[in-house]
Amino acid sequence: MVAITPEISIGGTQRLTIIAGPCAIENRDMVIQTARTLKDVCGRLGINLIFKASYDKANRSSGKAQRGVGMDKGLEILQEVKDSFSLPILTDVHESWQCNTVAQVADILQIPAFLCRQTDLLVAAAQTDRVVNVKKGQFLAPWDMRNVVNKLEDVGCQRILLTERGTSFGYNNLVVDMTSLVEMRRLGYPVIFDATHSVQKPAGNGTSTGGNREMIPYLMRSALAVGVDALFMEIHPDPDKAISDGPNQIKLDNAENLLQQALSVHNLAVQNHWID
Repeated sequence: MVAITPEISIGGTQRLTIIAGPCAIENRDMVIQTARTLKDVCGRLGINLIFKASYDKANRSSGKAQRGVGMDKGLEILQEVKDSFSLPILTDVHESWQCNTVAQVADILQIPAFLCRQTDLLVAAAQTDRVVNVKKGQFLAPWDMRNVVNKLEDVGCQRILLTERGTSFGYNNLVVDMTSLVEMRRLGYPVIFDATHSVQKPAGNGTSTGGNREMIPYLMRSALAVGVDALFMEIHPDPDKAISDGPNQIKLDNAENLLQQALSVHNLAVQNHWID
C-alpha cells in the first residue's frame, strides 16, 4: 500500500481510486470545470479521486502541435485545484531539473512511458520524497519493470506506483495483455490501469495521435475484473476539441456513467476476493 495523502492510499484498500483529469492544461477554466465536476461525481459514488493534468506535452507527434500552458502557469493552476477542492495532484515530469519544482505542488510525480528507462529522471523524481508513478513503456515486457523498480529502490524510494498503458502491436496500434497486470503486481507495488492511453493509435493520424474511445469501457471492466489497485483515465469537457489525445479521452458528461460501471465491477471483484 502506498499512501498518497493521510486520507488516500493506493493498494490494500477496498475503496476504488481513480486518477483522472484532462490530458493537457489548456486553460484555467477548463481545468477548474473538470476538477469540480469530477469531485462532485466521485463524492456521490464514494470513489477516491486524484486529479491529473499535464502542464507540458513534451512528446507530441509533431513539433508544431500545441503543448500546454508551460510549467509555471500549469503548476499555478494545479495548486488552485489542490487548494480549492482538497484534491491530491499528479502530473508528468520530463526532465530531471523539473522534479524539485513540480514536487512543491504535485503529490505524485509521473514518469511518462517513453521515459521509463531514463535513469537520471527516475533518480531525480525519487529524491523528492514524493510518490513516483511510472508508466510502463509500450516497448517493455511487464517483468522488465523490475529494472525500473530497482533504480528507484536503490536511491531509497519505496513509494512506487506502476501503470499499464498498452504495448506496441505493429504500427500505430497498442494491445493490452491483461496478464501484464498480474505480472507487474508480483513486483510488490500497486498497479494502475490506464484505460484511455491503452486505446491510443500512436501517431495514427499522421501528425497527431488517434484512438478509439468506444473501447475504453471494455478494457476498463476487464482490468478491474483481473484486479488493479487504481484506474487512470483522461477526461475532457469536449474531447474532440482537445489539444492533445482527444480521440482517446472521455467526455466529461459521460464520466459518471463510466465510473458507475467501474465501481460495480470493482465491488464485485472485492466481494469475490479476486483482488489479492
